[in-house]
Amino acid sequence: MLPDILRAEIGKGLRVQLAHPAGHVVTLLISTMMYLGLQFVLGQGELRQDLLPPTLVAIGGYWFLQYAGLVMVADLVEEIRAGTFAQSQMSTAPPWLPMLGRLFTASVFGLAVAAVAALVPMLLAQIAVPLRWAALLPAALLGVNALAFTFLLAALALVSPAVGALQSLFTSLVLLLNGSFLPLHLYPDWLASVARLLPTTLGVEALNRTLFEGGTLAGLWTGGALPWLLVHTLVLAAVAGLLFVRNHRRALEAS
Repeated sequence: MLPDILRAEIGKGLRVQLAHPAGHVVTLLISTMMYLGLQFVLGQGELRQDLLPPTLVAIGGYWFLQYAGLVMVADLVEEIRAGTFAQSQMSTAPPWLPMLGRLFTASVFGLAVAAVAALVPMLLAQIAVPLRWAALLPAALLGVNALAFTFLLAALALVSPAVGALQSLFTSLVLLLNGSFLPLHLYPDWLASVARLLPTTLGVEALNRTLFEGGTLAGLWTGGALPWLLVHTLVLAAVAGLLFVRNHRRALEAS
């Protein structure tokens, strides 16, 4: 059984998001056409079949990160500006528990947008993405990695009025560098190293190896892809948790 506060937060978040369907519909329309448009331009007037599968995986990771962060941050900012954030914290439950409920809501809508944004181009451009059991763990870690960064954005949103600009900046960098335009192996070595510092990139790289190169979990582990992805995710989660504890206290003192 889920704690009452967690169930209430999830229910509230889902109702709030479903009360404004037009925004979600517009987002889905933009996301489904954006990828094919990008690849058509990069392919100089054609869709290159050698680039479509790996970049589709990458932009799916980007859309999950982008929309989960948008849902989570927008919800928090609205409560803080309306002055109702402190009221929502008047509970004996630990403060991170309602945040988990918000994170669940964000992940549901992020996953929905990412799935549709990937499925439509797959059907229109006939992109083949094989299903492999070995890909489940990298895919799960990719999602957790993106959600850890989403939680970090939420921690910043508690005290920073410029969080929207920061979110736009970081997610734009992810779109440019995580493999959504070109696979990572086509980047210069120094740029690929920079890209791996960003959320989703290591997960996309590991996932593509299992899906399109026949990589195994044992190979990903010995090759360093999985250990680095785990370390990156744990560091993001730790930084987000510490920042949330500090900023949550500051937000309550200011309200």
